[in-house]
Amino acid sequence: MSFIPFSVNLLYDLHVILQYQFMQHAFEAGTIVAIIAGIIGYLVVLRNSSFAAHALSDIGFAGAAGAVLVGVSPVFGLLLFTTISGVGIAVLGKDVSHRDVEIGSVLAFSLGLGILFISLYTGYATEAYSILFGEILGISSSDVVITLIVSAAILAVSAFVYRPILFASLDGDVAEAKGMRMLLLGVIFMLLLAVAVSIAVQVVGVLLIFALMVTPAAIAIRLTKKPLYAITISVLIALFATWSGLFVSFYVPYPVSFFITSIVFILYLFVRFVYQK
Repeated sequence: MSFIPFSVNLLYDLHVILQYQFMQHAFEAGTIVAIIAGIIGYLVVLRNSSFAAHALSDIGFAGAAGAVLVGVSPVFGLLLFTTISGVGIAVLGKDVSHRDVEIGSVLAFSLGLGILFISLYTGYATEAYSILFGEILGISSSDVVITLIVSAAILAVSAFVYRPILFASLDGDVAEAKGMRMLLLGVIFMLLLAVAVSIAVQVVGVLLIFALMVTPAAIAIRLTKKPLYAITISVLIALFATWSGLFVSFYVPYPVSFFITSIVFILYLFVRFVYQK
């Protein structure tokens, strides 16, 4: 859309952008995903599960490739593989000291499956490849509705288990000593993460999932130690990056995911090296 001039009047520019239905859908889905990513991402960083988030996104690509191979929507394969793998990682990775090994083992096997599925597919696997880099500008109204429903379910479950998961994340040893069911909490968390990753990939893709799932939360934790404040900041940063990325990409012919990742990375560098608390 680079042929449309930039007026410098941001409100007018936004009005012009939102006249296009595909941009409306992109802003709607992006907003929903940013909120979920900001919330779940805080727990990801708090639990030192960044590698798990990255692994689930890569594992999801194998599921998307498999779904394309059998002729169904890649989103279904993505969700199936991430949820199954999430439960597997939670069960196999009870011991924190060996968790990365378990995750890496599952990840390696899943990537091998993804390569196999792609090699067996004889058509154009554009849907599966789009999962790698995101396709937020191609989201339909039905995709927005599905994203909203799934996100509402994530929020409902997160609200229900927020306190025990937060306690277990802050001090796992004390939580276990108090008799909390750590395995169950771990499984619930990984399921929430798996579903959140599955809906977030449509914005930034599996290769750039850190942009919304980890970096905003990493910034927030550096700014405050209070959980509710940190979650709020994480969500706001994810929203700002998503909205700004969509806005800029309307006028510049480059991928939305590039702008989103660049914005959050610049913010992280500023907080990491410039901002002094």
